[in-house]
Amino acid sequence: MQELKDRILKDGQAIGDDIIKVDSFLNHQIDVTLLSAIGKEFRDRFADTDANKILTIEASGIAIACAAAWHMGGIPVVFAKKAAPNTMTDGYYFTEITSFTKRSVSRVIVSKKYLGPEDRVLIIDDFLAHGEAASGLAGLAKQSGAKICGFGAVIEKEFQGGGDKLRGLGYRVESLAVVSSIEDGKIKFSY
Repeated sequence: MQELKDRILKDGQAIGDDIIKVDSFLNHQIDVTLLSAIGKEFRDRFADTDANKILTIEASGIAIACAAAWHMGGIPVVFAKKAAPNTMTDGYYFTEITSFTKRSVSRVIVSKKYLGPEDRVLIIDDFLAHGEAASGLAGLAKQSGAKICGFGAVIEKEFQGGGDKLRGLGYRVESLAVVSSIEDGKIKFSY
C-alpha cells in the first residue's frame, strides 16, 4: 500500500535496528483518513474470505480492526483484553503473549460469549514482528473452535520472522507494508 509506505517514510521513526515508531499517525495519534484507507485495503485483500468477525488485541489493534470491519459490512470486532473485568462472568479463553516492544508477557483473554465454533475470524493487528501476538490470537481462536480466515498486519517487520512463521503453518498473511530492514536509521521495504 503505497500511501502507507510513503507515510511511514515521512513520519515514521526508526529506533535502533528493530523498532518503527508510528505513533504520530497509527497507534497513539490516529490519522483517520489513512485509517479508513487501511480498512478498505484489508477489505479488498480479504474479500474472498467468509470472515464474520475480526479478532485483535488491545489497544493498538482496535482502531485498525474497527476500520476494516466497517468496510467489511460492519462485522463485529472482538479484542483480547489484558485483564479480566468484573463483568466477564461467562467464562473466557486465555493465553500468554510476549510483547516484543514492551518486553513483557501479558495474559490475554476473550469471553466465550463472543468467540465460538460458528465464527470465521480474520486476525488483524498494527505490527507483525516475531508473531507472538498473532500466534496468541490464533491460539484463542483455536480454543474457541473458530476458523481462522487469515492474518492482516498494517506493518510487517519481515526481518523478525513472524510472517514467515505464520505462513509456514499454512496461514494466509496479508501485510500492507513489508519492511525488509532498518539500517542506519533508514526503513527499507521489501516491495
